Amino acid sequence: MKNFTYYLITDPISYTNDLEKFEQKLQTVLETKHVDMACFRDKTSQNIKDLAKVFINTCKKYNIKDIYINQNIEIAKQLNFDGIHLTSSQFEHIKEAKSFGLKTIISCHNYKEIEKAIIMKSDMVTYSPIFFTPNKGEPKGIDALNEVTEKFDIDIIALGGIISNTQIKQIQKTKAKGFASIRYFI
Repeated sequence: MKNFTYYLITDPISYTNDLEKFEQKLQTVLETKHVDMACFRDKTSQNIKDLAKVFINTCKKYNIKDIYINQNIEIAKQLNFDGIHLTSSQFEHIKEAKSFGLKTIISCHNYKEIEKAIIMKSDMVTYSPIFFTPNKGEPKGIDALNEVTEKFDIDIIALGGIISNTQIKQIQKTKAKGFASIRYFI
């Protein structure tokens, strides 16, 4: 069977922005769930850099092989993250991130965005939402995921509404590199 990646993404609602509680929550998740890659995602807290330090140190302690931060190239460079997970409005930052040796993942929602990610040499893309996710629009479904993984020559990670092992098994039947989720890992 192919290597299938389990990609943890955090958020301040599920993980808090209290440094000690954040570390405890992350440790619990890393001790109880299989995680290959992890992304620190926090767009609202005032102590993002401090939380990012706790995140990267905790992930390293648990031997997470690829540690990403969402959107913030400066913190990625300062704290030696492995890569950056960019939003679909940040295509212009792919080249900059790569110039600093950062692996790049960019969020994509359609063929046009995936084509752009390939042209701009992103290392991977997430494709979403696969399943129902609050406030994220109509789910694309497994058939659409299967189509994009067959059509495009780039590592594609399924994202959106993935909360169960049944859904993961459906994704594993496609050529997706893996899946990313916030809620599955809670």
